[in-house]
Amino acid sequence: MSSVAPPWWRPDIFARRRPMLELRSRLTAATRGFFAEREFLEVETPALQISPGLEPHLMAFVTELVAADQQSAQPLYLHTSPEFAMKKLLAAGLPRIFQLAHVFRNGERASTHHPEFTMLEWYRPGHYDGVIADTTALMHALAAVAGNAKVTWRGLACDLAAEPELLTVQDAFARHAGGIDLLATVGDMGALIAEARRIGVRVDAGDRWDDLVLRILAERLEPHLGAGRPTFLVEYPVEMAALAQVKPGNAQVAERVELYISGVEIANGFGELTDAEEQRRRFTADMDLKEGLYGTRYPIDEEFLAALAHGIPESAGIALGFDRLVMLLAGADHIEEVLWAPVTRE
Repeated sequence: MSSVAPPWWRPDIFARRRPMLELRSRLTAATRGFFAEREFLEVETPALQISPGLEPHLMAFVTELVAADQQSAQPLYLHTSPEFAMKKLLAAGLPRIFQLAHVFRNGERASTHHPEFTMLEWYRPGHYDGVIADTTALMHALAAVAGNAKVTWRGLACDLAAEPELLTVQDAFARHAGGIDLLATVGDMGALIAEARRIGVRVDAGDRWDDLVLRILAERLEPHLGAGRPTFLVEYPVEMAALAQVKPGNAQVAERVELYISGVEIANGFGELTDAEEQRRRFTADMDLKEGLYGTRYPIDEEFLAALAHGIPESAGIALGFDRLVMLLAGADHIEEVLWAPVTRE
């Protein structure tokens, strides 16, 4: 006979999580103070959007906006990231902005995933080195609030006070995936299949190049990333960075960065693509892929492309999974332990 878990709000159940949630409150306040000291403006953008975000594998929640006269309705989505709206604010002339936004992703629930979660996202002028420096300083500041810079996730320890490792994707594959020369396999699926089989990673029928790259990354790289010290994984192949600009001097890679702590992916950032026509081309390709894989496509936000065409200064931005960082700093085993009120299960 199956048993029903007691509700999260029951006092004896909630008491175990309360210290973690009180720490979350202190970390939230410290985060706002961190950005205020650096003259970032806190903004708030709508969760309801014409386009929820166009990453091919993310599934959005759809709803509709009913007209006041009740005679018509417009489909809208809960955003998977506040990115499009925040970049419109860059076009409006705001140089340094941040947001603690509730975002929504359907079909995701696991120890590090929740269908509604908090994303810390910020943008600043210049190269993506700037957001790497911001993220490093923020980790140090929040570790000080938590009173312990050393975190562990599933046996993998990381000292947030240590100098982070900056590692290119190419070098990470060479180091942790049996010496694979990843960039040499771009456009050559046969070569990547042979390399995957050589190191014992499965190849499924219908795999695309990026599917296999992500499987190798998850199985062979991630268990080593953020071990001992945080790792910034940088310079992704351009095929894996739809919103990032190409790195000057190396057309094979893009200005994309991901932060890993104790094997957990915490943040994803870019040197922002500002070419509206190139962005449209990438969006269209991604939605063609989504339709082929899942039988659906999301609309392109034409206002966002118009903002790019109007002009956005050279900028960098990064989105950080705030709940995941709190989870690690609190020593929690599951993301729901650091959410004030998790989405109810049936």
